[in-house]
Amino acid sequence: NISNEKSMQSYTARCSRYKNKYTNLVCGKTAVGRNYNLPRDTEADKQVIVDLLDTLRANLEHCVGMAANMIGVKKQIIVVSAGMLQFVMVNPVIIRKSKSFETEEGCLSLPGVRKTTRYEEIEVEYLDQDFKRRKDKYSGWTAQIIQHEVDHCNGVLI
Repeated sequence: NISNEKSMQSYTARCSRYKNKYTNLVCGKTAVGRNYNLPRDTEADKQVIVDLLDTLRANLEHCVGMAANMIGVKKQIIVVSAGMLQFVMVNPVIIRKSKSFETEEGCLSLPGVRKTTRYEEIEVEYLDQDFKRRKDKYSGWTAQIIQHEVDHCNGVLI
């Protein structure tokens, strides 16, 4: 949960900026349904990427990833913090996964922690923040963060 008041105000402001009549999100509370049609992400989405990265960086002490729907945007865009590096994935699709394990995760959208199944190794196809097609393999903690944020894009909250 966001603990300092300034971060919470920033998070709330970003949520309000993107909430509109087409969005059935209550920021930080409700996920969208799994089967909605998403428009293709384009250059016009660069501001969403900037806002996600800014919000992530402002909350690094208790946040390691965010999805666009967490700020009220119905786009499949995630940002991930892996050590000193923060990176963007547009339209991420996990195409391979292996070595399942049980774990507990927390989430900015819900209080507490919950049990979930994750995979130690994943391969993801996505567009980077310059909208160039990529396919990369991830493992460990970074793979877990990506899986959590992709779940958000698909309307799944743990």
